[in-house]
Amino acid sequence: MQSIHTPGYDRSGVECGIAHLGVGGFHRSHQALAIDRLLEQGLARDWGILAVGVLPSDAGMRDALGVRDGRYTLVEKHADGHWDARDVGSILEFVHAPDDRRAAIERLADPAIRIVSLTITEGGYPVDRETRAFVPGAPAPAFDLIVAALRRRRELGRAPFTVLSCDNIQDNGAVARAAVTGFARQTDPELAHWIDAEVAFPSSMVDRITPATTDADRAGIARRFGADDPWPVVAEPFFQWVIEDDFPQGRPPWERAGAQLVADVEPYELMKLRLLNASHQGLCYFGRLLGYEFVADAARDPDIATLLRRYMREEAMPTLRPVPGVDLAAYTESLIERFANPEVADTVARLCADSSDRIPTWLLPVVRERRATGARTPLAAAIVASWARYAEGVDEHGRPIDVVDRRREAVLASARRRTDEAAFLRQHELFGDLADDPVFTADYLAALRRLRSEGARAALRALR
Repeated sequence: MQSIHTPGYDRSGVECGIAHLGVGGFHRSHQALAIDRLLEQGLARDWGILAVGVLPSDAGMRDALGVRDGRYTLVEKHADGHWDARDVGSILEFVHAPDDRRAAIERLADPAIRIVSLTITEGGYPVDRETRAFVPGAPAPAFDLIVAALRRRRELGRAPFTVLSCDNIQDNGAVARAAVTGFARQTDPELAHWIDAEVAFPSSMVDRITPATTDADRAGIARRFGADDPWPVVAEPFFQWVIEDDFPQGRPPWERAGAQLVADVEPYELMKLRLLNASHQGLCYFGRLLGYEFVADAARDPDIATLLRRYMREEAMPTLRPVPGVDLAAYTESLIERFANPEVADTVARLCADSSDRIPTWLLPVVRERRATGARTPLAAAIVASWARYAEGVDEHGRPIDVVDRRREAVLASARRRTDEAAFLRQHELFGDLADDPVFTADYLAALRRLRSEGARAALRALR
């Protein structure tokens, strides 16, 4: 039986200074781990984490964490088959807002809470992707809660907390600001003005592949470590967190836990979104059409690996600024290696989900910047075409594909409209006016026709 690393700090002496909205696997493999590392060093005793459940479905996480008093098992899976396990204790409380909204607001209004962080996915922000303007009427439970808590703090004469977005969105601090102030402006313009003037919204870049926990993970962790944990977390060994250093009410010494505090996050942010995240999309649809279940197997396919390398080097990298301390060529190779880690067992299906939130956020900015200079983007066009072919909902053997997407019906309908080959591109909410670009459309249609007539393998090899 392997041992589990158990930090030796006394949790009873730790107070909550951070409230996190959207406690799932990623938060527990990443931000909560960073605080746990600090607590182990005797630091950040007033920076423990208050978990806040925003959706009714968050009750499952509340119950799982409640079984072990907020503690959980984090397992890092190395490519050589070695697993490292850690008992993480940085989450001290859980408040489920759907059960008691008033209690959640009062807890967030506590002056001890100086940072409210978020991992609510790209689709959780009611902000237009291109204009960055607030979209009224869009579901926004996290921002409803944040605005209510800031209103309460203002009423009580308390300083506002800092809002820290940890979601995979370019300039996520500005996007979070637009969402919070826009939501507040609907009912209280004066409050919105106060928020805009007084609340800090630093940007951050987060990176760690964290697949969904499976029953096989639970069984493997119990077998190797003897841990009886209803919801452990598994992740790759790689960890990166780059944070804009703008915290008027103070912050933990995150740099002592492996994070980078910088004045400008954007170069790191664009690197990660346009290389790692967009490449995940390049892998997943072709991978699913070729019959792969796991990301590691798809990443080891020579044709897919060639597509990813060429997309990163020829189309994405020219849109990036220099990234301090990073060799981008080496970084692209490291991504292929990380994707190919067989122990992580990340699934192709996970990467294919919620494409309507991912492709426009991660891939299309590369297309628009390259096209603005007159450069072609045949590889990005092929990735979009692979999404369209996948979104038809049937694989190359006639078997159904379960398309998981907030716009599922619209996506399926446009993908299946054979009378208009460019119908998928004409989804203005996703692609804007991209269908009016004859060069991009020609590259897209060439790839889509080959995907439909000859299959994914032939389409990949035609791109070489």
